[in-house]
Amino acid sequence: MTEYRAVFDASVRFANGGGMTAEGFRLDLPSPDLSEDEVEMLFVRHLGLAMVADVALHGLRIVEEQHKGSRSVLAAQPVSAASPLVDLSHAIREGLVTYPGLPAPTITPHLTREASRERYAEGTEFGIDTITMVGNTGTYLDSPFHRYADGADLAALTLDQLVGLRAEVFRLTDAEDRGIPAAVFADRELRGAAVLLHTGWDRHFGSEQYGAPAPFLTEEGARFLVEQGVALVGIDSVNIDDTSPDARGARPAHSLLLRAGIPIVEHLTNLDQVPPSGATFTAVPPKVERFGTFPVRAFAVLP
Repeated sequence: MTEYRAVFDASVRFANGGGMTAEGFRLDLPSPDLSEDEVEMLFVRHLGLAMVADVALHGLRIVEEQHKGSRSVLAAQPVSAASPLVDLSHAIREGLVTYPGLPAPTITPHLTREASRERYAEGTEFGIDTITMVGNTGTYLDSPFHRYADGADLAALTLDQLVGLRAEVFRLTDAEDRGIPAAVFADRELRGAAVLLHTGWDRHFGSEQYGAPAPFLTEEGARFLVEQGVALVGIDSVNIDDTSPDARGARPAHSLLLRAGIPIVEHLTNLDQVPPSGATFTAVPPKVERFGTFPVRAFAVLP
């Protein structure tokens, strides 16, 4: 489905005095054929402005561009898909490098189909395989135990922390900075939501570029999400923290979120197929005791 945004400069005059201006403002539109008056109304509604005397738009252009989550169109945004489900996980295969420096999974037969024929009735056969891998393989979930010895492990996570969460997707593919600040999240109600950071970095998954300095959640941003009481945070990047040499091994996003009991899902994909609001998110790992991280089949249910 093609999506549209308005690009314009604006000047606002308030009935009780004062005013404001905006340069190069970009606003999600429900359709490309809105009048200038209708765009002005969406602009005022998106910013939550009160006591507006008049609004003037300058240089208004309508462009084809993916929605970023403007409040003016979130409730009415249509979603067109052949299926109401969107798979947000990478496939795991032998030799897959998820996180540069960690071992790739190996898959070997425990019982081959040929060998199993001796154990079962004629025409009946089974294959049983063994996979050896680190927990940080493919698209995986971090439980608090991953960071803290006294934190909840995978078995301690409850299903209501992981299933059918209200998804709030933040479009960050055109962000100028790698670090995602708190201000990005200020215009939505996030309590109890799965906050999903769509950076577009998943396009590099499986390549050397994936391990290069990538988008990440800043300490300020993580602290804000903890304060807002989010249920889960996910990202389609190599790590939710900055892993470049500049970070010197600090992991503030992991530390803050997991200490607050907020699970993290890393290495998501296909977030471009999920609307900014209205979908639900699910990511459930196996119920393994004394284990902190494990692959998940993450998916969204579209509205």
